[in-house]
Amino acid sequence: MSNPVIVVVGAGPGVSGSVARRFAREGYDVGLLGIDQTELDGLAETLRDGGVDVDTAVVDITDVEACTAAIAELGEYFGRIDVLHFNPSAFRQKDPLQLTVRELLEDVALGVGALLTAVQAARPFMGVGGRVTVTGSMAADKPWNEAASLGVQKAGVRNLVHSLDTTLEPDGIRAVSVTVRGTLSREGAFTPDRVAEAIHAAAGQDEADWRTEVPYAG
Repeated sequence: MSNPVIVVVGAGPGVSGSVARRFAREGYDVGLLGIDQTELDGLAETLRDGGVDVDTAVVDITDVEACTAAIAELGEYFGRIDVLHFNPSAFRQKDPLQLTVRELLEDVALGVGALLTAVQAARPFMGVGGRVTVTGSMAADKPWNEAASLGVQKAGVRNLVHSLDTTLEPDGIRAVSVTVRGTLSREGAFTPDRVAEAIHAAAGQDEADWRTEVPYAG
């Protein structure tokens, strides 16, 4: 029987890399999508050293056709996708009077729209017990006006997760957003590894008590 598989969208250093390593420790093979080949290669090497199979794809996830093709290729390579983790968001330091509509829509295309693309592409490879996990943020509830688009993205992606879960539940697939209620740091409660642990736990929730949003407050 083949190993379970996690595909990490927006892979690189930080939370996404920690999520990949956390699931790899559970015996998951790993697919990585990102924009930096060097970062992907470094993460892939680390994961392979742990004995898991890894495949990577360099892609602009806002390019719907390219992202769809990349995820389909990973699904075909592994033969399955058990967990789809979505991590990216755009940080643009502009308040609402500086931010243009075009910039806002560009950021939402990355932080929200790309999740839609990823799930639609991964769905044919997901079965009962499949999970969609998303790195959320307290910016959804308490946006910083100096980075106005980030709050819109995080509120939007959380909302989309609710709809995805309702749509996928009849097929035995669940979706969850983990709302990180703190600032990522190298030490303390909000290290990438500890956030990844919270994401792993959220994916393993009991279905009878499933929550589509799980707060992580350290």
